[in-house]
Amino acid sequence: MKFITATILTGLLSFISGIFLPWWGIAPSALLVAALIHQKAGKAFLSGFAGVFLLWAGLSFWIDIKNNSLLSRKIAEILPLGGNSLLLILLTALVGGLAGGLGALTGSYLRASPKRKQ
Repeated sequence: MKFITATILTGLLSFISGIFLPWWGIAPSALLVAALIHQKAGKAFLSGFAGVFLLWAGLSFWIDIKNNSLLSRKIAEILPLGGNSLLLILLTALVGGLAGGLGALTGSYLRASPKRKQ
């Protein structure tokens, strides 16, 4: 249940942060969710990855549909993707998912870090 909640919250908070922050705003969003919802490091990474991966894949696909794949096909021709717009969407989602997963992993490690006694 924590995994699904963290995944959905990461996606929603990343979408909201995308309105006000640059693309890297997804990492602090995932970090915040992982720090608030405690999970083991692996599950935190997967929930951050899945939340942002699904968000970016959905947004990229929606943009691709809206312009009849014109832009994505041209970008996929520039990159070594053979003009395949679906591969470009998956690559975009992978980059976002890695940033979200690493942000969530950092949040999980910050929460689990031992407190020093002074």
